Amino acid sequence: MIRINLLGVERQKARKPYAFDPGAQMTVACSLILVGALSGVGWWYWSLTSESAQVDQEIAVAQRDAARLQSILAEVKQFEQRQSMLTQRVGLIEQLRRGQSVPVQLLDHVSRSLPDTLWLTNLEEAGASVTIEGRTTTLIALSDFVANLGSNVMLKKPIEIVNSQVESASDSKVSTDVIRFTVKATLAEAGPTSSAPGARR
Repeated sequence: MIRINLLGVERQKARKPYAFDPGAQMTVACSLILVGALSGVGWWYWSLTSESAQVDQEIAVAQRDAARLQSILAEVKQFEQRQSMLTQRVGLIEQLRRGQSVPVQLLDHVSRSLPDTLWLTNLEEAGASVTIEGRTTTLIALSDFVANLGSNVMLKKPIEIVNSQVESASDSKVSTDVIRFTVKATLAEAGPTSSAPGARR
């Protein structure tokens, strides 16, 4: 048996999709923008913090290097000052050595040219002229002395005996005659010296 319900049945209303009102949409959009902005600011702050830490580290390294270089520069400056002082001293020594070269060589040559029985009382250098005064007991010793002086290229030949006088030298026991002499020579240009034959060493 078939039953038919003729009574009117209310139809269920179709559900409408939920829709945000404009105010809610604006709120959500602002919230998303705020979250994005905060995220961007956070990332930017983190990036700046990382860069700042790296820069601080580089500054610290640079400061350490600068301090080390400062000490090295101070040592280099001290070394340059010492080098300058040593250079000045060496220059002064060389200047003095050059200035004393001729007198030292001359004295050395004269001392090597002295025979055993001859001694000097005065030696004077005036420009290129050299005057030697002394005493001897024999004329042979004086002749040997003049010959020895001429054996060196420092002195030009001839070497002159400008004066020779016999003097009496006496004491309470012994009376001997000595020869007082004066020899003049002229300096030549600087050159190598050579030992005089028969010179006293």
